[in-house]
Amino acid sequence: MSVPGGVTVTPSVQPGPSASVRQRSDGCTAVILGAAGDLARRKLLPALYQLARAGHLEESFRVLGVALEPGDDASFRQLARTAIQSAIDSAHLDDTILRWMERRLFYISGDFTQAGTFAALGARLEELERVSEGGSHNRLFYLAVPPSVFEPSVRHLSASGVAPRSDDADARPWVRVVVEKPFGHDENSARALNTLVLSLFAECQIYRIDHYLGKETVQNVLVLRFGNTIFEPLWNRQWVSHVQITAAEDVGIGSRGKYYEEAGVIRDMFQNHLLQLLALTAMEPPRTMSADAVRDEKTKVLESIRWLTPETIPTNTVRAQYAGGGIAGETVPGYRAERNVAPDSTIPTFAAVRLYLDNWRWQGVPFLLRSGKRMARRMSEIAVQFHRPPHLMFGHAVGESLEPNVLVIRVQPDEGIALRFQVKVPGTAVALTSELEVSPVSMDFCYADAFGGLTAPAYETLLLDIMIGEMTLFTRSDEVAAAWRVVDPLIRFWTEHPPTDMPSYDAGSWGPSAADALIASDGFSWRNT
Repeated sequence: MSVPGGVTVTPSVQPGPSASVRQRSDGCTAVILGAAGDLARRKLLPALYQLARAGHLEESFRVLGVALEPGDDASFRQLARTAIQSAIDSAHLDDTILRWMERRLFYISGDFTQAGTFAALGARLEELERVSEGGSHNRLFYLAVPPSVFEPSVRHLSASGVAPRSDDADARPWVRVVVEKPFGHDENSARALNTLVLSLFAECQIYRIDHYLGKETVQNVLVLRFGNTIFEPLWNRQWVSHVQITAAEDVGIGSRGKYYEEAGVIRDMFQNHLLQLLALTAMEPPRTMSADAVRDEKTKVLESIRWLTPETIPTNTVRAQYAGGGIAGETVPGYRAERNVAPDSTIPTFAAVRLYLDNWRWQGVPFLLRSGKRMARRMSEIAVQFHRPPHLMFGHAVGESLEPNVLVIRVQPDEGIALRFQVKVPGTAVALTSELEVSPVSMDFCYADAFGGLTAPAYETLLLDIMIGEMTLFTRSDEVAAAWRVVDPLIRFWTEHPPTDMPSYDAGSWGPSAADALIASDGFSWRNT
């Protein structure tokens, strides 16, 4: 892929079957609690189909759906077929694979707060493990449930005996429990949940999902840094002026008004996604690529973030809500006009935060994080901006306009990496001693162009990792606690000090002018590309 004034970089590895190194999963029964819900229909069932299509699932694999809605095996199979057909382009649908999946789909209905549901679950599991192909007794429990029923669900899973605790990560058969965000509402609730979960299951059994970590470009941050000697020597305060991490969405809150009124942008995006991107960008080299070694280094980064205080929050943070406006020719309502949103709500849908890391590598380098709904376009990226050259000898005009080098890691869409640098414009200046024209260009690498269809969506990657027991892309309990310690003071301060006039920004814009002023105070500007 190339950009205006850009250069396309072609990888030496060509697309093809041999480029994929992902392995087949262990055979297991995947129990989805909340199997009739939005997450299961939009993400989990289509991802499992794709894994089957790619040959990653064993013959003994099966899914047991559990939900409050009445139903049976036949109705669940129809639900899954409809969900998969809606999520996947017809050109990539294989009816043979769909039928293979359907034969492995089973269902029971029940209330997650009732012990009887889990007794029935245990009986159905034993039946399936006894009669299904391969006879695998490995069990994967995916809690695609609302926070309100999370606690009774994990208590009943344990008390019923269907998900026994095992402190041996290599035990066979295995039991693994998958937890979706949000993990807690604040630091105290997250600690309480961790205490509860770890009293019932071992840490090696808990897979806390952050779907951002399943994206190819996010995983490639570590390879880019530690697999290329040209970058790592520059990855520090001596050469980097600042780091921008953006997660912009062009959509509003949709039908999630009730959830968003409780969460807001900090809980929804900063505590998990953005802080994980920051940790991967700023971490030290792990001793190995093992899960615990990587997570040790990420946790050290989160623990090194300078705490926000009532004195520093006003000058280092910005909050706002989207107002009505036009996006792609469509008129959209403001946040307060959305369904299930209070007409005087002060919940932010946009935030920009400046953070500092108090450690040897990054002391004094601002990390500027922002995220918002109803922004100009959907874009998530990490931009590492380097210092300007200390001396410019190409003429006064060049010195005034010279842009700094930037390494951009695009998380979504168009996953890839771009490096921006300066070149001489052909034909300008007779000699280098004269005034000459310099222009920035980009070397641009795009995963889709380089590897075609080999880039797996996040949930496919994460589900396969769970089934093979790879924990690197999942957050550990101390990581979760450290992330909450960063954002808790900000959430508390904003709750205790609501604005008398909530700042707003137009739908379809890049956010409020206060965010521009925040980054401008350091002499920088946002990458609104």
